[in-house]
Amino acid sequence: MRVMGRVWIALAAVALLGSGRPAPVAAQIPPPGDDGEKKTLFDRYSEPIKIYATGLGTFTRAISSKNRTAQQYFDQGFQMMYAFAKPEAVRSFREAWKADPDCAICYWGEAWAWGSYLNAPINAEEMPHAYAAVQKAVALKAKADPKERAMIEALAIRYMPEFDPSKRVDLDKAYAAAMEKVSATFPTDLDIKTLYADALFLLEPRRGTRDINTPNVQHLHHVLEDILTKDVHHPGACHLYVHATESTVVPGKAEACAQFLGASIPGASHINHMPSHTWNVVGRWGDSVRSNLDAWHSDQKASIGEGFAIYPEHNLHMLLYAAAMDGQGAIAIQAGKDYQKLTGESFYHVLTLLRFGRFDEILQVTSRPKTEVTGGFWDFAQGYAQLKTGNLDFAKVYAARVRKTAETTKSSFRVNTGTALLGIVGGILEGEIKRTDGDLDGAIAAFQKSAELQDGLIYDEPEALPFAARHWLGAALLEAGKPVEAEQVYRESLKKHPHNGWSLFGLRAALTAQGKQDAVVDADWEKSWSRADHWINGSRF
Repeated sequence: MRVMGRVWIALAAVALLGSGRPAPVAAQIPPPGDDGEKKTLFDRYSEPIKIYATGLGTFTRAISSKNRTAQQYFDQGFQMMYAFAKPEAVRSFREAWKADPDCAICYWGEAWAWGSYLNAPINAEEMPHAYAAVQKAVALKAKADPKERAMIEALAIRYMPEFDPSKRVDLDKAYAAAMEKVSATFPTDLDIKTLYADALFLLEPRRGTRDINTPNVQHLHHVLEDILTKDVHHPGACHLYVHATESTVVPGKAEACAQFLGASIPGASHINHMPSHTWNVVGRWGDSVRSNLDAWHSDQKASIGEGFAIYPEHNLHMLLYAAAMDGQGAIAIQAGKDYQKLTGESFYHVLTLLRFGRFDEILQVTSRPKTEVTGGFWDFAQGYAQLKTGNLDFAKVYAARVRKTAETTKSSFRVNTGTALLGIVGGILEGEIKRTDGDLDGAIAAFQKSAELQDGLIYDEPEALPFAARHWLGAALLEAGKPVEAEQVYRESLKKHPHNGWSLFGLRAALTAQGKQDAVVDADWEKSWSRADHWINGSRF
């Protein structure tokens, strides 16, 4: 990919981050022309795309065309959609029907790729293209085999000539009902069953905790589990299953397929990254770091045509989060720096430096983000660094700024409000200031409030902050001579972040202060901190 493309991706990511939403940017989208002319969405999505010699997996789905090139592009498009590389999928399916203009299922592929997927619903600009493609497939369906005709007829229900947002949900419901019938007609076709599961998933809320006792969630899980029982390596079904389980009380159910998912489409960064959604919630922090390193490598390989960069800023966010939890400071801090290079936003750079106690380096990061919430994160880190380098008055100024923004902001960051997120970090800073002033009871109260705010956050993937407020609360309780309460705090922290070395260190200290020893905790600590590159003498710096 050209250097211009990398710059364009960074700018797109910044714009979306400023809006408080995750930035769904696939780096293979062709950027605006070098002559400065802005290309339409269709112009960008209709740019030719090559068949990738490396990076694709072994997935194939035989189609009714005898054209070898059409088959290759169809397989590539399917893998791209399973990897959520929507622009590349559209472009690949278009190349498939260019190779064989009579290939009805190739037009179906383009129509499918234009449509809603788990990270974004279809919009007004996309709907006419999706409708045109599926109508072409309908016109050619006599040349398709029975499975393909059924898939085409089901998808035709999903689209209309012009976008009407009031009808989108009804269309999605009708499509899901149609795919249920197709799945029942062809029960051994795992791709059809995956498309049915995808249609069901689009009817569910994308964010938040998922209740496994609700009939809809149980049915979605049943459909996906039926596929994975037959093929635990299926990239589309496993990708969806990770998302369907990660915010439930049983995230570990996806571990079996997540073991294979990252390598199923080896050049697709989002697929490389996806196992970490499971690894984080079950506490496999080292595996999460590895998954996201692989993803970031694929993002970089895109520049030489050997990888597909999909959500690169999200991969870096997940990398720095997992590495921070795992004690791998060098990786976490470098990912924070790379995040700043990619997006222009410095807040994760300073938050990772803070996590690992590198306070003098925080003061050298002078580029303050312009948005209220991310700017508030930067203020928090600067205030904390000022406090730890002996400048209490400056720390109080920054703390007041964070508190005021938390009280007045109407902005959000990702899925949570700025009020909640800045309330958490503001409470941590105020608690440390009180602790420095000798008011240990006041510090404990501030940390407790931060922990309660963090408990109330909407589930996010990953969490916005690469640390837990309970790491400060537990340390303050130990300092106050309350090891029993500290033990409870650290055990509560481990429920949310299993096998987390910071909490395990604090828990061992709390047990030692009570004259206790727990062999299970000791073994967990030794294993969980085995990859750490920082020596610590507390659960926070």
